[in-house]
Amino acid sequence: MAGFGKSPWILHYDAASCNGCDIETLACLTPLFDVERLGVVNTGNPKHADIFLVTGGVNEQCKSVICNLYEQMPDPKAVVAVGACACSGGIFRDCYNICGGIDTVIPVDVYVPGCAARPEAIIDGVVKAIELLEHKHKLMKQLGDNIDEIVYRPAVKEDAPAILALQRITYRDREALYGGTENVKALMQTLEEVTAEIEQTRVIKAVVNGMVIGSARACAREHAVDVSRIMVHPYFQHRGIGRNLLAKIEESFNGAKRFETIAAGKSQRSIDWLEQRGYRVFKTEPETPAKTSVHLCKERP
Repeated sequence: MAGFGKSPWILHYDAASCNGCDIETLACLTPLFDVERLGVVNTGNPKHADIFLVTGGVNEQCKSVICNLYEQMPDPKAVVAVGACACSGGIFRDCYNICGGIDTVIPVDVYVPGCAARPEAIIDGVVKAIELLEHKHKLMKQLGDNIDEIVYRPAVKEDAPAILALQRITYRDREALYGGTENVKALMQTLEEVTAEIEQTRVIKAVVNGMVIGSARACAREHAVDVSRIMVHPYFQHRGIGRNLLAKIEESFNGAKRFETIAAGKSQRSIDWLEQRGYRVFKTEPETPAKTSVHLCKERP
């Protein structure tokens, strides 16, 4: 996380723009302005991005795309609205299909006005976003170091965006481990699928000062309870939160005699952690050429 100031990764998205601000954004990458001297890297993967740079206003067609890209970015993150259209809708704000500026669908941290915005102003906006990222990182670290009370309660469908964002943060290291996002189901889930799981299964969340920092899921079958997605935000790990989430899930199924869960074969630390909590391996099977699933169970007396 200390690399924010030295190597921020940017995701650039062109919404309903005239391409004027996009050309100026690309100009920032040329040798004349050379934004890469600040360590800025332009990436096409939202899971790797720190700063979301958006040009153009928001119309009905791109609204869902902007929200989806924003939700896939790990926290902390910053959003930069570049140009008059991105800031407020510009001259198109009264059009029938324009919703307005970027802040009508996602929170914006930095506004860079102009039509088109000048490359110098865009670079200044990125530098300001880097400062805000470092500030957000410090706030999250302070929150993690000064936990007063963690509240555990059932999740509701309104928690789906926060739980999905948490899921993508905690599982993003598996992408390289298993050779791509397509081999990690947690990274392939959509907001609709997570919402459906919250409504159809039992999900416990851990909350600190209104922020969802952990969650676990379970679903009862005929002979066992399937436990899955025990996850804690990286800032709050090694504080017993995962242990408490697992205990809360097990307590919520008072009559259950058997609990089962699945760990990835390459995640030996997760397997060891589960075995410390009374689980034992009873089956191992290949899931993909790059991934092996380890099935564990726990019997209640």
